Amino acid sequence: MREIITTPDPRLRQKSTKVNHITDETHEIIADMVRLSLDWEKAHPYELSAAMAAPQMGVNQRIIIVRDDFDDKKNNSFTALINPEVIKTEGKNIKEHEGCLSVPEIYGLVGRPHRVKIKAQLEDGTDVRIKADGYLARTLLHEIDHLDGILFIDHIRDDHDAFYRLDDKGDLQPVNYDAEIKNNTNLFPEED
Repeated sequence: MREIITTPDPRLRQKSTKVNHITDETHEIIADMVRLSLDWEKAHPYELSAAMAAPQMGVNQRIIIVRDDFDDKKNNSFTALINPEVIKTEGKNIKEHEGCLSVPEIYGLVGRPHRVKIKAQLEDGTDVRIKADGYLARTLLHEIDHLDGILFIDHIRDDHDAFYRLDDKGDLQPVNYDAEIKNNTNLFPEED
């Protein structure tokens, strides 16, 4: 039974391998990702599971899933993208809050380009090109980062004012960088 892995698990820092052939195993991986995303969401009432990458459950393959409707939590459908690749980013970097299933309790103010073009394959093998802006662009970039072993916290590592945590009402509150982030080896394992 697969489960969501969290920092500091070293598998989150590995570069994922390309999916050469879409197989029954690929479909099983995607189904597990959807199940785990929705299970996580049920346990986190103030949060939305917008997307997930296969490395977040310890599977070293270039597969992501993205929720079909970010505004309707009752809509539990996701689209799987296999071997997604950024073709181009456009627009100025905009800072918005991001969270991650694999970085428990921490949120961050991350700057990302407003628009992105990606190419990928759908679960049935169809090649697609996607133009996205705003939250969808941010979500795609966040998940593709996972495939290269990059977490959102890496983009804000030394920004003392960029880290947040949800309070018991579901509101984001600033985190004390020096006390909770700076030397936290769960977030930033010491490099060899």
